[in-house]
This record gives sequence, C-alpha cells and structure tokens, in this order.
Amino acid sequence: MFRQVRSKMGMVWCTLAHDSVMWPVHGHYECRECGRLYPAFAEEPAAKSAIRAALQPALPFVLALVLATFAHPALAAESLAGRHLPAEAQAALERYTAEPGAAPWEMESIEIHASLPGLEKTGELQAIRRLPPRAGSRYQVIQLAGDRTVKDQVIVRYLHAEERAADIPAADVAITPANYKFVYKGAVDDGERQAYIFEITPRRKRDGLIKGELWLDQQTGVPVRQSGRLVKSPSVFIKRVAVTQENTLRDGVVASRLTHIRVDTRLVGRAELVIEERPLGPVETVQLAGRAHEGGQQ
Repeated sequence: MFRQVRSKMGMVWCTLAHDSVMWPVHGHYECRECGRLYPAFAEEPAAKSAIRAALQPALPFVLALVLATFAHPALAAESLAGRHLPAEAQAALERYTAEPGAAPWEMESIEIHASLPGLEKTGELQAIRRLPPRAGSRYQVIQLAGDRTVKDQVIVRYLHAEERAADIPAADVAITPANYKFVYKGAVDDGERQAYIFEITPRRKRDGLIKGELWLDQQTGVPVRQSGRLVKSPSVFIKRVAVTQENTLRDGVVASRLTHIRVDTRLVGRAELVIEERPLGPVETVQLAGRAHEGGQQ
C-alpha cells in the first residue's frame, strides 16, 4: 500500500516538475530526470502534462487579474492633492480621474500573437470583437493558426480570462488611493508623445495589484502607457507576470491599443502575448467578416 502511494506521489511530482521525456521505446516514454516510464499512447507524455499543469489552472486567473487591473481608471487626484506637483501634472491627473474610463469600442479588430519561446511554439488569432449590451465580448474568428498547444492553452485561455475579468470587483484591483501610493516622477517627450509619469506602488501585497508606472498625456490626461508587474504571484506555477499597455491617441481619443503580457512559469518557461486592438467601422467589419466565410480560419 505504501509503495503504491509513494509511486503515485512520485509520478505526480514528475508530471509537474519534469518536462523532458525521451523518444518512446517499446511503447513507453522515459523521463530524462527520474527514469519513470509512461505509456506512449495510453497517456500524454510528461512534457504535455507539465504544459497543462503550468498553464491550465493559473493562466486564466493571471490574465483576468491583469485585464481587470488595466481596465479600471485610477482615482488618485485626492491622494496627491496635497503634494508638490507641477500644476500641469496635477491638472492632467484630475482630467484622468474625472473620466469614468473609456467606453469599449462597439466593434473592434483584435489580433493576438502568442508564443512559448522555450518550446519554440507560436500561434495567432485575428477576430472581430463585438460588445453586446447585456453580455460579455463576442468573437467572430477570422483566423486562428499555429501550434495547437499555444492556441488552446494560451490564446483561448486569454479569451476566457476576458470574461472572468468582468466578474472581479473593481475596488479590489483598481488603481485607487486605497490600493496604491503615487509618486510623480517627471515628464517625458519622445517626439511622438508628451506625458507625465507617475510611479504606482501597492499599499499591500495582494493578488491583482501591480508595481510600475502610469503615463498620462499632458493635454488630455488620457493614459498613453501603463506598465508593471504583479506584486504577488497568484499561482505556485507562476514566477512573475509583467505587462505593458500602450495607447495611440488621435485627437485626444484612444485610436488603438497594444498590450504586451509576459508570464514566466516554473515548468515551461515563458508565455508571451502581444494583443493589438483598434475600433472597426461598418465597412471594415463587413470586409473582415467576408474573409472568415472565405475560409480564413485554420
């Protein structure tokens, strides 16, 4: 009895901790680390099990926290009102906090480029995202291509995380004085944008909070860049999560959004996502939808 329990525990540990298996011989895979044997066709090899163990339970929650955090506007003006800030920076912050947050585009194009660099696997999605009045996002897939593991374990889970993010209470992760300390760092002018930089630091180490920077457009107070890393890993399988979101403005309004998400796991290395979003007009929507009917999806 004890041997059976010990053997099962050993196999569970091997599945989670070891991701290197040898080519199947005589109907079995052999783990390079501990020598355990796995049926070649009755079960998936340890490497695939390790991928699922690292990404399946953790990735949707991690991405949902990131999406929820970046979806809510800051309310930091009161916490900085008594500090020595340039009047222009204070005004930009007040404009930012006065807005309830940019409404999602009714119709938009979304492209996701995902990869597991350590495994040399990639995948990509192009889709139309519609926001119905009473439900979550709806996707019309134009193209879904690449490695199956990346498509199923990274891209599809990102889409599921979007739905989950809507259920996370805004007060828990929003960039507010209750959650964050704000420090004015200065101004930046890189030739394309002029922004005021604020360092944001969580008041406590809690799921969903990030340590990083918030850049506000000097004229409008619209965020042009948000970046940081989660201060607390929400899973034992995740070492760190870093995210950068950049907005392109046109006439003071967000015209497109580019988001980079990097998740460092303990089992399969790094998972990376690059998400490009932009609003769609009626003509562009019809043209893209036509591509889907022509067999663009793979």
